[in-house]
Amino acid sequence: MRLWSLHSKYLDPQGLVALWREALLAQAVLRGETRGYLNHPQLDRFKNHPAPRAAISLYLQAIHAEAKMRGYSFDASKIKPTGKSATLMVTSGQMVYEWVHLLAKLKGRSPVLYRKWLATEVPEAHPLFEVRAGDVEPWERQ
Repeated sequence: MRLWSLHSKYLDPQGLVALWREALLAQAVLRGETRGYLNHPQLDRFKNHPAPRAAISLYLQAIHAEAKMRGYSFDASKIKPTGKSATLMVTSGQMVYEWVHLLAKLKGRSPVLYRKWLATEVPEAHPLFEVRAGDVEPWERQ
């Protein structure tokens, strides 16, 4: 499971579809609707949020917005509604780690996007996240 802190605009089609599926799975886990992935480290930041269901819902909404902008037809009805707002923190070190990881994936899977994004020095975070200084997050599997 990879719930990117990076903005989903950087993902190739395969990555965006995978993120959608994995975020829907995360939503099911956080709502107690499945028993798999209960202790996956990628979920820690959502579980530790005061409103984890709202956080994952907002995360999914931003992915859906990116998909819609690309002309994809992701089913928005799969996002459980929330009336709350949420922000999650992510470290600058985590962003760098994910950026290097994503570029490696794009290099092999989508060379055109790899070349497009290679010169990006500071990638944008997913709209749910606020970046603060720090090392790679402790939940990240390196």
